[in-house]
Formats: sequence, structure tokens, C-alpha cells
Amino acid sequence: MQNTYKNFDWDVVGLNFGNWEEEKIWALDLPIESISRTELFWHLDIPYWENDDGDRWAVTPRDVLEERAGTGREYERMLKAENTYPIDIFFANGKWYVLDGLHRFAKLYLQGEKEVQVRKVPKERFHKIASDFPIKLPG
Repeated sequence: MQNTYKNFDWDVVGLNFGNWEEEKIWALDLPIESISRTELFWHLDIPYWENDDGDRWAVTPRDVLEERAGTGREYERMLKAENTYPIDIFFANGKWYVLDGLHRFAKLYLQGEKEVQVRKVPKERFHKIASDFPIKLPG
């Protein structure tokens, strides 16, 4: 599968605040609430995932949902995602961003769920989830 996303504008995905550790997010004591899945639709077209050849930032959740070539590994990860856990999100630039749970969201979308369970992480708590290792975006 050819990586067609090398020129993607990564500023739109809100990862410019640094990197985080999932275990630290899971440890946060936050309420669970429901939001419409439409609030997170825009994530379906961001190439967050690896293709089957191991090229990072090459596959979108929509590619996986449509079972396009080179997405088998991520498709399996999506199917194995445990939807009993909420999706961790934060708000910036007028929209909700997924911190943890993109495979769960894709699976819920595939299952036709209209509402998703989320935990909203306030930006003031980012220091509690911060990683010592910077995120490495393409480009």
C-alpha cells in the first residue's frame, strides 16, 4: 500500500501539545458521559495508523472500515477493541479530539452506534498524562 498522506496537514489533529501515556489517561478520575458520534466523525479521515507493511501514518479509520488493501492488521485491532471502556477526548479549536479509543470509536461506528461513551480530559490535566517521549509526526 502506498502512503498517500505524506503531505497531510498534521496541525488539524491537535497533537501539537506533546505526547501522552495511555496508562496515565486511564488513571484519571473523570465522569463518563455520552456524545453523538458525529462529534468525532472527522477522525475517520486522518491517517493515524500503520498499513500492513508497517508504514506509519498511512491508514485512516475509514480505510479500515472499508476494508481497503493493506489494512488487515488495523481491522483486526478494531474488531478486538473492547467497547466497555469510554473514549478519552479533549476539546480544542472548536472540536473534540480523541486521545485514546480510536479503534473503539471505529468499531462503534461499524456497529452503527449513534452515541458513544466518553471521558472529557480537561487541558489543565494534560500535565498528569504527559510522556517524556515526544510524538513523531510525519514530515
